[in-house]
Amino acid sequence: MSTAPTPLPPVAPEVLAEAVESLTARLRKKLDAAIEGCAAGTPAAEHADDGSIGFRFGEDAVVTLRPGPGGAVTDAGQAVCSCLLAPRCLHRAAVLGAAPLADAAQPEPEPEPEAGDGASESGDGDESEPSADPASQPAAAARAGVAAQQTVREDAAPAEAALTPAQTAAASALWQAAAEALAAGVTAGGAVVQAELLRAAHTARLAGLPRAEAATLRLVRGLRAARERSGTHRLADLTAAFRELLHTAAALASGAADPALAGSVRRAYRPGGSLRVHGLCREPVLSATGYGGVVTHLLAPDGGRYSVSDVRPGGLARAKGAGSASVALGGAVLDHAGLARGGLRIAGATVSPDGRLGAGRGVQATPLPGVRWTGEPAAALFARPAAEAVAAQLTGPDPDAAGPALLGCDVTVVGAAGEDLLVREIRTGQAPAPLLRLRAAHPHPE
Repeated sequence: MSTAPTPLPPVAPEVLAEAVESLTARLRKKLDAAIEGCAAGTPAAEHADDGSIGFRFGEDAVVTLRPGPGGAVTDAGQAVCSCLLAPRCLHRAAVLGAAPLADAAQPEPEPEPEAGDGASESGDGDESEPSADPASQPAAAARAGVAAQQTVREDAAPAEAALTPAQTAAASALWQAAAEALAAGVTAGGAVVQAELLRAAHTARLAGLPRAEAATLRLVRGLRAARERSGTHRLADLTAAFRELLHTAAALASGAADPALAGSVRRAYRPGGSLRVHGLCREPVLSATGYGGVVTHLLAPDGGRYSVSDVRPGGLARAKGAGSASVALGGAVLDHAGLARGGLRIAGATVSPDGRLGAGRGVQATPLPGVRWTGEPAAALFARPAAEAVAAQLTGPDPDAAGPALLGCDVTVVGAAGEDLLVREIRTGQAPAPLLRLRAAHPHPE
């Protein structure tokens, strides 16, 4: 075995919650300090040729993680310790607690759509793919201007007759766990409090409440970032995570909420016929769960918005290399860099509700020349003043609508404001536009 500083594999929330719950009260008091030690590299991770990762706490205590095919620890049996107290030991819980949280439903290769019907693909509430995670991070694109993308929330599930008693009970338990976490605050919101949230989130998933589960995972990641004083932590984001979870759980627990609030974990692909699309920009993706890649945003001549996604396990290394990787769509001989500046003519297209293009065997694609941002259809993104476009997106009648929310504007750089950039939109023949604050969507220095 050889020591390597590579990141730990993601751990399923229910696996971590079970490990923490199995500890005695005495060991729980020591858990936060033990997790901090593991996160700091004490003991160091030892990576074996078979893909397992070991942590030696002494001669008689070695914790071994054996991730599954998807690269995540999704079963309790994939995390073992050699000490006498295992599996109810501090060593095992500390290692699992130091690892990033895996998404509830990991991204899988897209299935082949059947004729006349749509195939479906696994996805999570917000963080596994760019159209839904969080964890996905939009990037700025410029031509002496900027195109920015807002985070798109998870798709709503089709309306059902009513929420079940199991769903309302799970939502009530989730609200209680979130309220206790809020009362505890960041200082006391350590591994034990987070485990209570994760356990309630797992129960919500089993009850069919993926949206509430996704909101819980965002909150736990926010608590972790705040406690670690990570560069990813923003108080406003943590506040929003608490607000969203408490609101969603309370509405579901009341039993009077629209069943669509439960959310959906499946993304259906429907036949889209023949399409002409032109590249707009690339969006690098780096998630907190170890996934990385790229999304290329596309526009159709009628203004329709589409995207091609390539997000898989690999973290930063994959996010840096995916932008120049080949586009896996209908045999097109383009990479994502070329597609962002070019276009495609697609026959037999399959499209998800949020505009993601599928790559089934029946899809054929041939390259097309690109279009300038000053010409249609891209010019429409720059036609509306940025302040009006942002206000419309924030106050629109359907804040949960699927699809990329893109806007563009020509700007003049005014100066820096901390880690942000102040710019002013250029509007010819009009009154001076308000200042815009551009914030890096992802804090990673690369």
